[in-house]
Amino acid sequence: RFQACVYFASVFQAMSCGIHYLASVFMAVTPNFVCGFPGNASSILFHNSSASSIQDIWTLWTSTENYIVVQLENGEIWELNQCSRSKREVSLELAYEYKGNKSVFSCSDGFLYDDTKWKSTVVTQWDLICDREWLAKLIQPTFMLGVLIGAVIFGDIADRLGRQRVIWFTSAGQFVFGIAVAFTFDYYSFVVVRFLLAMVSSGYLVVAFVYVTEFVGIKARTWASMHVHAFFAMGIMIVALVGFLVRTWWVYQIFLSIATLPFVLCCWMLPETPFWLLSEERHEDAQKVINTMARWNKVNTPCNVSELCSVQRDDLVSGRMGENDTSSTKKHNILDLFCNWQIARRTITVWLIWFTGSLGYYVFSLSSVSLGGNEYLNLFLIGAVELPCYVIACVAMDKLGRRNTLIPFLILSALICVLIMFIPQDFNILIILANMAGKFSIGVAFGLIYLYTAELYPTIVRSLAVGSGSMMCRVGSVVAPFCVYLRSVWIFMPLLLVGIMALLSGILTIMLPETLGKPLTNTLVEAMEMGRNKKSSSGKTPPAYSGAAPEKIEMYGQETVSTEK
Repeated sequence: RFQACVYFASVFQAMSCGIHYLASVFMAVTPNFVCGFPGNASSILFHNSSASSIQDIWTLWTSTENYIVVQLENGEIWELNQCSRSKREVSLELAYEYKGNKSVFSCSDGFLYDDTKWKSTVVTQWDLICDREWLAKLIQPTFMLGVLIGAVIFGDIADRLGRQRVIWFTSAGQFVFGIAVAFTFDYYSFVVVRFLLAMVSSGYLVVAFVYVTEFVGIKARTWASMHVHAFFAMGIMIVALVGFLVRTWWVYQIFLSIATLPFVLCCWMLPETPFWLLSEERHEDAQKVINTMARWNKVNTPCNVSELCSVQRDDLVSGRMGENDTSSTKKHNILDLFCNWQIARRTITVWLIWFTGSLGYYVFSLSSVSLGGNEYLNLFLIGAVELPCYVIACVAMDKLGRRNTLIPFLILSALICVLIMFIPQDFNILIILANMAGKFSIGVAFGLIYLYTAELYPTIVRSLAVGSGSMMCRVGSVVAPFCVYLRSVWIFMPLLLVGIMALLSGILTIMLPETLGKPLTNTLVEAMEMGRNKKSSSGKTPPAYSGAAPEKIEMYGQETVSTEK
């Protein structure tokens, strides 16, 4: 009962991480626009259609190559393009086509925007178009850079000051910075505050993952850790819902920020984890938490911390006396992941999978609003499809194995990317379903890679392996927005890149050993032997080892296992 309350209270706030990670898909929308004109219009012409106001023209607008002809009250005729405007030298009669001389001017009178869908976005607020378009394209990458830095900083702070304090600070930070974004006064303050928001959001997701992992029992740990990401996906669904209901960007941002206010008000009641308290030798505080857990769970005889610690110290002493391998006490660095060709090949493959998983996850998510049809429904479905994918991942990784689950889903995601290219653009429903299938398949691979990484490496470099892999994941999340922008070069370019990376990752994964049902290795020699003996040992491991890896993973690299988002 106690663990369930702590778990659901903690992962509830993970929804806010999903909310802020994907909020820009609607907040930074660029609507149709043209140059403004000097004076009052008496007639407006678009091809063969005339209108009394610009707003009546937007329903006919089909391409950025279009232009609008406006006749002013003083008789002047202007052609309004997106980033320039032309004044006709001879204005005898109002016609759409004109072969005479024109004088080209810049958009010194501002811009006119289509507000039929969005009353206001950050793009229309600060005119992030034409020669300032690159500023709009930096909004999501700078946020993801904050995600990268925040995960590193707050993961380290949580180990030093405790999980509880970081959860308090990052929860309050998400609310405060989320509201502050709505009241920024210019583009640069907007980017800076969102960067800080990204840091605390990423920090919360990392620390909350470790927090719930240290409270949840071994039996449910794999499922509980995987489904933290399900709440992240629910945050994406909330973005779609709020985006549909609220069409002014700063009001939209406020509503998204207050969605998880109940947790901010009650997060101070969450206790520190006994694991961290024991690591700091605060035995009395740890005993108080354990006694509270016992009362909630109606356990009459709670464990005694002092007795556990004495047994642990005895085991540690005896283990050191019997340890002949000095390599475990040696300090290791990132170069140990490339100590020989076999381990180096394994590291490159694992890094590529982390990068591809993150790249594909965000490319499918960020591209969902450009698929045609209802963009709000598209994003909602892209988030909803994640919920079953983590269930499939948990079942498949324990029944089929880690590698045997990873390979088909990586290759499947590559095939889906290719399939989407051959679907006619008029078949919106089929395109959306195919993108959902792609997000599902990449989500399964993305969900199990952190556990597989921890099992592939020995104890002495396990934290390094998972930490470096998650860093490659964050690099993928920074690159993903730029990849999406390549749609302007070729509409299928992002899918082509994701497909190539997924296919390459799937093929290279074939050379990795299966780790299901095998004990964790302690030295690099043992890790290499696991690779050499994978054929002879697969399926012959005693049942006692079948749960070894999931049970022990919390002992290694907990500070990094959740950072794939």
